[in-house]
Amino acid sequence: MSPEQLPLSLTLLLFGVGTLVIAVAGSRLTWIADRLSDLTGLGEAVFGAVLLGATTSLPGAVASITTALAGRADLAVGNAVGGIAAQTAFLVIADSVYRHANLEHAAASVTNLINGALLCALLALPLLAATGPAIALWGVHPASVVVLVVYVFGLKLASATKEAPGWMPVRTAQTREDAPDEAPTSARGAWRIWLTFLGLAATVGVAGWAVGLSGIALVRHTGLSETLIGSLFTAVATSLPELVTAVAAVRQGALTLAVGGIIGGNTFDVLFLVFADVAYRDGSIYHAISDQPLFTISLTILLTAFLLLGLIRRERRGVANIGFESAAVLLFYLAGMTTLVFW
Repeated sequence: MSPEQLPLSLTLLLFGVGTLVIAVAGSRLTWIADRLSDLTGLGEAVFGAVLLGATTSLPGAVASITTALAGRADLAVGNAVGGIAAQTAFLVIADSVYRHANLEHAAASVTNLINGALLCALLALPLLAATGPAIALWGVHPASVVVLVVYVFGLKLASATKEAPGWMPVRTAQTREDAPDEAPTSARGAWRIWLTFLGLAATVGVAGWAVGLSGIALVRHTGLSETLIGSLFTAVATSLPELVTAVAAVRQGALTLAVGGIIGGNTFDVLFLVFADVAYRDGSIYHAISDQPLFTISLTILLTAFLLLGLIRRERRGVANIGFESAAVLLFYLAGMTTLVFW
């Protein structure tokens, strides 16, 4: 049975179960990621950006690939970029949970700043590809290769900066540094943590596939646009691990991991567009999308820019215990989603 033929009851069941599995499995990833960041010596910011960010992004990656294979370009791109926008908005929730100070002030990290700037650069490349000449080699736009190259370069830059930063954020009474906990001494204990981490990653990947299939069916059942279904429904559902892990990390005091997991997950999520471009077989996916996904990409760059301003400004306290950047992110995110609804 193709996704378009799924009955409404089975569609809602797939979407609900997949979302629940993603949320539950994602809640376990934070503690394990915090322990592995100490075991590997990478630190919370780098580990959050690479392994935690990539793992919690697996449901969205699988959903984008699934929908691209089905020829749903707007749904695939909407899911990928809509997830980045939703995850940026999730930081507002994590910010409100941390009562001691503005989260962007307490989780000061040069690595997070680099990853935020990297995210803006990565998001600009699909915009250039979509608005430039229609070029494709074996059905893949050259911009997809450039995205991969820039992503790898950014990760190496973030790692090198962690080892020898050119400047450091000013430490205040509210700043929480990445202080490693005592790591397990036995190799058996370390392997158990890694196996659990991989098992959870596989679980959320399968759940993401179910959500992707249900998203294709939801377009037919609801009559809503693919971009809206992707940017709001499947994107939020597949991004739940980021919300769960960010809030859990804040409560555990792993603030750098919380912010790094979101920003790092967002940079990895741009690679969904590369995967979707390869999976989409009717040419380059960038020239198959409508104006709505381009609107979502532009919105996401704006949200990331406000987040970067907050990380640089480091406002200690703001209205309702959130900084100006969190208020701006929430305002523009809601305005953007409302625009998609009434487009």
